[in-house]
Order: sequence, then C-alpha cells, then structure tokens
Amino acid sequence: MFQPAGNRPAGEAELLRDRELAAKAEALNARFRHHSATSVMEGALRDAGHIALVSSFGAESVVLLHMAAIIDPMTPVVFVDTELLFIETLLYQQEVSERLGLRNVRIIRADDIAEKDPYGALRFSDKDACCTLRKTIPLQKALDGYEGWITGRKRFQSGSRAALDFFEVEDGTGRLKINPLAHWAPEDVRTYMDENRLPRHPLVAKGYPSIGCAPCTSPVKEGEDPRAGRWRGENKEECGIHVVDGKFVRTGA
Repeated sequence: MFQPAGNRPAGEAELLRDRELAAKAEALNARFRHHSATSVMEGALRDAGHIALVSSFGAESVVLLHMAAIIDPMTPVVFVDTELLFIETLLYQQEVSERLGLRNVRIIRADDIAEKDPYGALRFSDKDACCTLRKTIPLQKALDGYEGWITGRKRFQSGSRAALDFFEVEDGTGRLKINPLAHWAPEDVRTYMDENRLPRHPLVAKGYPSIGCAPCTSPVKEGEDPRAGRWRGENKEECGIHVVDGKFVRTGA
C-alpha cells in the first residue's frame, strides 16, 4: 500500500526526497547544459525554488552579485561576517551592495563567539574549529528553510572541483547547490567584470586573488596557485561550507 512521504519512516522519506532532488538536479543540468552562466542563474532563481546567494564579497564575488541584481534585486544574499575579515572586505561589501542596488543582503554572525573564542585565539590551536564556529555553523543556520543556494565555485579552482556541475544535490540537507560559474575560466571572470565596469576588491591589486579571513590569508606570489594564500602551509583548502553526508566538513589539500 502506498504511503504518502509525510507518513513514511524518516530514513525512507529522506531517501525519497534525495531521489527526487537528484532527478530535479539532473533535469536542470540537462536543460541548461549549453546555456550561459546568466541563464543558469536566472533559471535557479526562478525555477529551482526558494534560493539564496551565499557571497563572501571576495575577489570574484561581484560577478554573481551583479547577475543577481539584474535578475532580481531582492534575491536573498547571505554574507557571513566571521569578525576576522579584512576591513577592506567589510567596506567592499557595503560599496558593492549599494552600487548594485541589492536590497536583501543578510549579514550573519555567530552568536557564541564571546563564549567559545573570547580572545580570538582558537585559530592558533585549531583552524578547523575556528572556521566551524565563525562560518560553517552560522551559515548552516542561515540556510534553514532554503531549497538551495548559489555558490561561486568553478572547476579550475582545485582538483576537488574539477567535475563540478551547474546543479548538485547537497548531501543530507535536502537542498540544491548551484554553481553558475562552474565552467568559467579566470579570463571569463575578468572579461565580465571589465565589460560591466564592476568594482574590484581593493586587496586584489595587493596580491590577494582569493580572500578569506585576515589571519589566514596571505598574498600570492607570481606563478602560485590563486588559492595558495589561503591557510598557507596547512593541509586545508576549504573553509568548511560544503556538506558531505549531511555534515559541514573541510577538505584537505
């Protein structure tokens, strides 16, 4: 006898949900396979459900922010302020939001930093725990209620992203993860920013092609990987905002 999803055991209901979500992602990837990043972005915001754009307001973030502003200035934009960001990033966030006319920027902060890291020293003893406290848990809470979120990830950025699709199923959350720029090369990003006269993050000109928290981001030398300045010398290449088996995890370099 058929049981409605709501009456099924939790494990069975989640399995059914994930299958339906995988079918949705597959259909969206087939639909937009040969479309532009702008079309993928528009399709995500209009056809994929209740979607948020998660932005670090970093070196290349303005591309997706500009697309979102054109499609719908009320697109929810989630910005996690770790309270360890460069002052340049905070000023850039204000500048870009105002210039593009983004009207739904949600600035998220952890609510227990004073209790768990009162002196800001956690980053010295456990960088993963610092990322979890200041970024991954606040983001996880902020994404509750959304059916998916848009990221700026691209295939060229690292080996773990080499097979990136436009639409993915995020393990264990019941959400889609959407990567409109998955197939873009660095020159595509630069061209888009030039053609639309978008403001650059001020730290890019100082040798920071990838920008995170100030204590864990350093300038990159010529010929180095663009992300070499993130957690330099550490076995770490992600801040932890991506999910495996329902948990926010960090991936070693």
